Amino acid sequence: MITPEMHDEISITIDGINILVPLGTTILQAARSAGIEIPVICNHLATTANGLCRTCVVEVDGWRVLAASCVAEVAAGMVVHTRSERVLRSRRTILEMLGSAVDLSEAPEILQMMEDCSADHNRFPGVRSRNIPLIDDNPMYVRDYSKCVLCWRCVQVCADDAQYTFALSFDGRGYDTRIGTFFDRPMPATTCVFCGQCVGVCPTNALKPRREHLLEQGLDPEQILQATNANRKKGKH
Repeated sequence: MITPEMHDEISITIDGINILVPLGTTILQAARSAGIEIPVICNHLATTANGLCRTCVVEVDGWRVLAASCVAEVAAGMVVHTRSERVLRSRRTILEMLGSAVDLSEAPEILQMMEDCSADHNRFPGVRSRNIPLIDDNPMYVRDYSKCVLCWRCVQVCADDAQYTFALSFDGRGYDTRIGTFFDRPMPATTCVFCGQCVGVCPTNALKPRREHLLEQGLDPEQILQATNANRKKGKH
């Protein structure tokens, strides 16, 4: 018997696997439902998909350009390839450019993506790397934008995807674009409530708990406690 719900499902093919998915499903969601993993950096379960990083691109038969699977919705009869040579070449190049300019040493998921598509870490040796001084202006977390890949996750959870505080935004243009605060104010002088959600969604440890950072600098627990308490008192004045 045909139920009303069945009319809302369509058939598509991903990497040779035929699946039924509801209308309105993104290609990324459809692939995951079939056990097919498509790498993605900017998309997170807690944030709205925006197609920024382009590592999730796939090839769709009949389409001229590669599609960002996190935002492109399925269509009846669609045939999708997630690991064609064209897709892997695009994904590899994006990751190689990231690796040439950004410190990915604390981004294991991205490093695994690079390994999976045989990315060359040294393909662009002459690129100017992003060397931005670490910002330690509050008792809760530090900001190391040399590790930032501009995925926008922190901005989204700070805004209307979760916290509605709008303490973070994009700053600068072109190569000098980075995440910042309005008027470049110290974090305690912004609308930040130090909920930690931005730290939780960061894929590269560009945002890191301050105590973890101090522990890595060699401070013992007592010194860390004194340092964080002193910073809190300073922030109150």
